[in-house]
Amino acid sequence: MSEVHQPVSEDAAARIIHTAAAVGAPLVLRGGGTRSLARNDEGHEILSSARLSGIVSYNPAEMTMTAKSGTPLADILAALAEKRQMLAFEPLDLRPVLGTTGNPTIGGVFATNASGPRRFVAGAARDSLLGVRFVNGSGDIIKAGGRVMKNVTGLDLAKVLAGSRGSLAFVTEVTFRLLPVPETAATIVISGLNDAEATAAMATALSMSVEVSGAAHLPETVRGRFLGGDLPAAATVLRIEGLSASVAVRAETLRAAMASFGAVSMLDADATDRLWREIRDVHPYADGTLRPLWRVSVAPTVGHQLVAALRLETGVDAFYDWQGGLIWLRMEAEAEAGLLRHFIKALGGGHATLVRAAPGILATTLVLEPQPDAVAALEARIKAKFDPKGIFSAGVTG
Repeated sequence: MSEVHQPVSEDAAARIIHTAAAVGAPLVLRGGGTRSLARNDEGHEILSSARLSGIVSYNPAEMTMTAKSGTPLADILAALAEKRQMLAFEPLDLRPVLGTTGNPTIGGVFATNASGPRRFVAGAARDSLLGVRFVNGSGDIIKAGGRVMKNVTGLDLAKVLAGSRGSLAFVTEVTFRLLPVPETAATIVISGLNDAEATAAMATALSMSVEVSGAAHLPETVRGRFLGGDLPAAATVLRIEGLSASVAVRAETLRAAMASFGAVSMLDADATDRLWREIRDVHPYADGTLRPLWRVSVAPTVGHQLVAALRLETGVDAFYDWQGGLIWLRMEAEAEAGLLRHFIKALGGGHATLVRAAPGILATTLVLEPQPDAVAALEARIKAKFDPKGIFSAGVTG
């Protein structure tokens, strides 16, 4: 059984890390334990942010919040809801897909750069991060924008830490920007398109001035798993948000433009909210299985080509978000990492992360995309500055 440290203060966390660094003892950093790709904590000591919890400050007028890293995401969202504000990047909840429990934390959200359907217009989680406090691998307490780490002057430390999955530092506090909750929302649905036709329709919609905030394609193989099966056919869905009068005008403009692609209908605000939560949380693949699930990012114009190539070689199910730039791929049996990454490279490059698989597959598969040599070398230099003894083991779990 791994020892779990739950410091109640930043100073206590620094002492634990300093002690571990002195003897070269590895630490696995943990938030809520909800986003693990591969459990790597066996035989390692665990440093948890669970007791570093609470909203430090909230300024609705300036739309900023500071919170301790172990604060449950639910607490953040509840406080924002009272002021009709939100996190712009729609953090996804993968607990149903992964079969995990616990409470996602705000620190885990930024550590994994967890970003949902609005990401392609509002930015990722890291783009909302304004500042951090953290403990580096030597046990030093650092505030981004204040104390500067030697030899990394010029780096935006908050952006560097976002998405680092606990491999660089133990984040103790985060400051982030917010957005107002839109007054209403609607979704335009184009029915019956194949993947290539949907790619063209989404590109046309995004080229218009109607401010689409969500663009996804739900092929026939998955459309029955959204909205309780109420979508009548393969659905290309486009979300519009804002003031009621503006949404009405923009939705009608978009409906007219999309009519040349196929049959068009519209979802109201309630159905829109439900649909995009299901897209965000990868609802079709919350199926209670461990069939390999990949999160793939490629150029929006080539996503459908990647899926078509894979379907010729292996069993695969898929749907598209971010105008086709994000593909959720579920393999029927093996992870097929080599085949997948071969096709990604052939189509111009991208990233593939194995989100879920059986333990045996996880143990033998490179779950994160290999970096080019130059990028890997830069990452190694950054790692050496943040964590000179190499005690932080990647794998923060939300």
